Amino acid sequence: MVIFFEVLLVIFSIGLITVVLLQKGKSAGLAGAISGGAEHLFGKTKARGMDLVLQRTTVGLAAGFMILAIVVAMLK
Repeated sequence: MVIFFEVLLVIFSIGLITVVLLQKGKSAGLAGAISGGAEHLFGKTKARGMDLVLQRTTVGLAAGFMILAIVVAMLK
């Protein structure tokens, strides 16, 4: 049972890394973080198309990864 959850955790981590690397950068370095970072934070620009799919997939994989990490830690 523990091995199954550990394999699932590895699959989720590889998927999460892949999805994060597929996303476009949303800031212009340090200047973008200081001056225009609030626009991205509060949703002034909406994600559409593939960006929206990648964003939702990232949230789902991150939540699954965190839950699996807790489960594996509790089982050991």
